[in-house]
Amino acid sequence: METITNNACTVYPISVPTKSSLHTFNFYLIEEEGSLSLVDAGVNSDKCWGYLLDTLKNHGFSLADLSRIIITHNHEDHVGLIDRIESEHDIPIYAPEKSIHRLKRDRNFFLMRIDFFKKLYYEMGCGLDGELQVQKLQDAIKGHERKKVQSDILRVDDNVLPGSQPIETPGHSPDHIVLLNKNRKWLFAGDHLIKHISSNALVEPDPNGKRLLTVLDYEDSLKKCLDLDVDVVFPGHGDLIHNHKDLVKKRLNGIERKADRLLSYFGLESDISTASELAKAVYKEKYESQFSLVMSEIIGHLDYLEEKGQIEKALKSGIWHYSV
Repeated sequence: METITNNACTVYPISVPTKSSLHTFNFYLIEEEGSLSLVDAGVNSDKCWGYLLDTLKNHGFSLADLSRIIITHNHEDHVGLIDRIESEHDIPIYAPEKSIHRLKRDRNFFLMRIDFFKKLYYEMGCGLDGELQVQKLQDAIKGHERKKVQSDILRVDDNVLPGSQPIETPGHSPDHIVLLNKNRKWLFAGDHLIKHISSNALVEPDPNGKRLLTVLDYEDSLKKCLDLDVDVVFPGHGDLIHNHKDLVKKRLNGIERKADRLLSYFGLESDISTASELAKAVYKEKYESQFSLVMSEIIGHLDYLEEKGQIEKALKSGIWHYSV
């Protein structure tokens, strides 16, 4: 991925290959006004660490030259190297305010989150598959002390990255932001826009345990970006994006197409009425192998269809049943 310079500001992309469908883990060094910022921090692996050190060295820098780290959202493939960097060079860490309780692995929040998914999967008719996923969440609590960001975390605001404005773009995650540099027409997009795949709008609770309508949030966030005057988008995975408006329109159309496809499974001739039944019919073997992602996709689009008035639901014996 190429280095990009515009008016005395240079972006040095760090693009770490992966065999997954993400293609790469991307994070970015930004040199401007005598400072060196890091946007996102990859995964916690020796490979990512080596790519960071090599990129710094190849451009005449070291860890000691870093001024700050800015995080677009809380997911592990965007925050992985924070503590490793901090152990060698103490610098400010900035993240969206809604990220902080997640990055700090706030125990009360994650216990509430387990209860949220236990109730959600039961109401969606997932049965044993839902119970197994909840058990995974309970087991994960044991590793939270190890995974939490140890350093202090400050809230991102307009003054953190010179010339850039944070914009809230929930959907893929509730805390997601992008960073817009209007003068240079740059957008650091995290996982909001990815060229080769659409971002998953992952079902999550708000801090009070209420389900967020993530597909609707993602749609609104995409529309926010449609009118931005941007020449280059720096994504969290894959190649740089130079035609973001076409991509945004494609993603918006994709939401409608997916919703229409799911809607076609309901009708007088169909015996599908629950989210789990729909998920099994649509995704077949992926229902078990990628359970949480599949159920997020299905539940998010059912919420979308319900909000648009295209389906309705009724609670029967504690399980939601959907119909047109």
